[in-house]
Amino acid sequence: MIAIYPGSFDPITRGHLDIIERGYRLFEKMIVVVFRNSNKTPLFSVQKRIEQIRQSTQHLPNLEVDSFDGLTVTYARMRKASVLVRGLRAVSDFEMELQMAHTNKTLASDIETVFLATSTEYSFLSSSHVREIARFGGPVDHLVPHTVALDLQQCYAKTPIALANDDRITPEALPDAITEKPASEESIFNGS
Repeated sequence: MIAIYPGSFDPITRGHLDIIERGYRLFEKMIVVVFRNSNKTPLFSVQKRIEQIRQSTQHLPNLEVDSFDGLTVTYARMRKASVLVRGLRAVSDFEMELQMAHTNKTLASDIETVFLATSTEYSFLSSSHVREIARFGGPVDHLVPHTVALDLQQCYAKTPIALANDDRITPEALPDAITEKPASEESIFNGS
């Protein structure tokens, strides 16, 4: 059984990785799909997000990472996936995700949505919170993979990001420019 885990992953967090690792154990094949969300202005380009996910999931040898611009169910059918995996942090997530699952069901009755409750230690975590913390120079390495923390530092190089152990990452220690800020159009029923 093939499952896809759609999202914008801007950036990927340890909460996303928790869902990926748990879904990976449940399904024969798991595909993480980076979708563009027209309701959000991305910090990282789609290609950079794919790279971040691949770097963060090297320990999962059969995991596939891809991107798509369109309806999630269209991509699922193209890949012969029968399951959409979604993570739930709180009741507020459930309301939106349930509505999306019902809508997807009207578009593709053969595709099921499976909800995985986020592990307790990540129940508060969102990409938007990570971006805001990083923008103001706060520590994010305990919230995202180390390489993603470095990428965030590069984006917000004017404000050095503190690490959890209170060291500072300096811009000189970082790779060259990594961002692109495209605007995109898409349906609200694809990954968020």
